Amino acid sequence: MTILDVIRRSTEFLAGRGVDSPRLQVELLLAHVLKLPRLKLYLQFDRELTEAELNPLRDLVKRRGQREPLQHLTGTAAFLAHEIKVTRDVLVPRPETEMLAQLAVQKLSAAGRQPMAGDTDRASAPRCLDFGTGSGCLAIAIAAACPEVEVHALERSPAAIAIARENAASNGVAGRITFHEGDGFAALAAHPASGLRHPPFDLVVTNPPYIPTSEIATLDPEVRDFDPRLALDGGLDGLDFYRMLATGAVPWLVPGGWLLAEFGDGQAEALSGIFTGAGWSSEGVEKDLSGRERVLIVRSPRADGEAKA
Repeated sequence: MTILDVIRRSTEFLAGRGVDSPRLQVELLLAHVLKLPRLKLYLQFDRELTEAELNPLRDLVKRRGQREPLQHLTGTAAFLAHEIKVTRDVLVPRPETEMLAQLAVQKLSAAGRQPMAGDTDRASAPRCLDFGTGSGCLAIAIAAACPEVEVHALERSPAAIAIARENAASNGVAGRITFHEGDGFAALAAHPASGLRHPPFDLVVTNPPYIPTSEIATLDPEVRDFDPRLALDGGLDGLDFYRMLATGAVPWLVPGGWLLAEFGDGQAEALSGIFTGAGWSSEGVEKDLSGRERVLIVRSPRADGEAKA
């Protein structure tokens, strides 16, 4: 069977099982098995595949037909310029989250050139917290793009933070990210040995769980059945984590510090109300490439007293 035969037959198979972009999915799986750049397949359409090549491909195509995510089958996901290892313990990085990383880099680059107003007792390096780091993709992208920034990453799942550490090492930024394992800001408060001063951060970036509990069953199988529920379930209306951040993040940000948060469709108005009601200044909402409102940008009110869990 030739490469072209495999592409045609497997594309038909995946299309019949409701997989989006079935030909692209087949080509990516075939490139993974053959260890070739995908575009080189087009130069070898007449190449006969051996059984040793066909057998693993058949298994992968079957699993993709059962809606297992492509990234789980290949073991990695692309995120900006980085290759991120993914398993069922972490959320597969989405393209829209790349915009969140880019916005954080922009804000942190500006903070590095000019100290934040009112922050007179701080180190020269801007400081950033990735709240709920998961695979580590946001922290890694920020650390790679902003070598002057002190990056911290917080995660409550032991399995996820192990993947994040591995990804930081494979992307060459392990020495530039301080990882904290635990549930919320209490995990930071419980580790004074981390050297954090209060308020420690210029920016908090987060892609928290934001799917309403009742909607999880309606998600695509790739998400519903394979992404960790811990990374999806945002409570009754999907906004539980934002309410916690609106109050809990204030003591951890310098006065006027930034919080950038990804959110789901239709949540922008409610989120703006949550944060402005807690004294934050709204800087607006950024839309993703599809035109959907996707990232909330707010600035912290003046913090009084020491950080609290």
